[in-house]
Amino acid sequence: MSVRKTVMVLYRICLMIFLAMVVFGLVAEPSYPAWVTWVPVAVSLLLVLAAGHRARAAKADPPPAVEVEAPVSGLWTALNSPADRVPSHGIHTYGQTYAIDIVAERREEPVTADGGPVGSADGGAGSARPKFRVLWPLARRNRDFPAFGAPLLAVADGTVVRASDARRDHLSRNSLPGLVYLMVVEASVRDVVGPRAVVGNHVVLDLGGGTYALYAHLRHGSLRVRVGETVRAGQQLAECGNSGNSTEPHVHFQLMDHPDPDVAIGIPFTWRGIGVPANGRTFTAGRAVTEDGGRDPGADRESVADREARVGRGVDADRGSDAGRGAGPASGAVPDSEGDPVRETGPAQPV
Repeated sequence: MSVRKTVMVLYRICLMIFLAMVVFGLVAEPSYPAWVTWVPVAVSLLLVLAAGHRARAAKADPPPAVEVEAPVSGLWTALNSPADRVPSHGIHTYGQTYAIDIVAERREEPVTADGGPVGSADGGAGSARPKFRVLWPLARRNRDFPAFGAPLLAVADGTVVRASDARRDHLSRNSLPGLVYLMVVEASVRDVVGPRAVVGNHVVLDLGGGTYALYAHLRHGSLRVRVGETVRAGQQLAECGNSGNSTEPHVHFQLMDHPDPDVAIGIPFTWRGIGVPANGRTFTAGRAVTEDGGRDPGADRESVADREARVGRGVDADRGSDAGRGAGPASGAVPDSEGDPVRETGPAQPV
């Protein structure tokens, strides 16, 4: 076990001790002063600061952005983008420094990766993304959201190193009571459990050259690949879902330097032909099509060898200010590696 992994395990143990002491204080009369209850919290903050040293150093001198294809096709809107703030989600933990969330505002033409219909259970053409409500409805079904069931595509040639789709898709949290519940209760519990509970169903691809792509919050039972499988750019991996620490069905995408989010440091990315879309920017991700109507995974694709050579030269086609700015409200349930407890604060920002 690495030092950083050990630190994160100790961090969670401290949080569990704190929760146990709180519960004990509610059901019995503690023999220790009340301030002792907060000692594990203070220790956990110090541990996070220690674990985040390498992430802060990487932010001060970020590596070149890695150019990959977009993980989706069609019309999407960016939220929590590293084009507006770094770390984009307010935290460095879980390799999220340069992560991005994207949502589908309207399902104009529901299709799978090979051009077929998604199915009537996932909504019909023209259905719009439900708006945030103050009180009612408290939650919505996932099929009410255009992003739910959308195909997620490999951003480059790679190998599947992690894959999980056993967690359920929960209802949305896009009401004020739902959002409060997520931030105060659910996110904290998920953070104590660990990264798998935070990212939910997920896929991690090894793109080569020490770069890994994480797709989080996948739909339950939607995996099209398995660990050890080699995939091609544009190949469907799974479907967009609403598992883990999420307010609504959306795509959470990030590049990182390790397959385990607990120890990973984020790596800047740029999507070929798109760049890094800023918060609120709507963009269209295209896809090449073969003669039989399928997507051509070889068209307009940078090879892994070419990318490794480019990264080795320190050259990036679309780094500019995109990789150095940052994004919207945070989605994590833990203090960031700089010691500030940050959570999602805007109702329109999925986590």
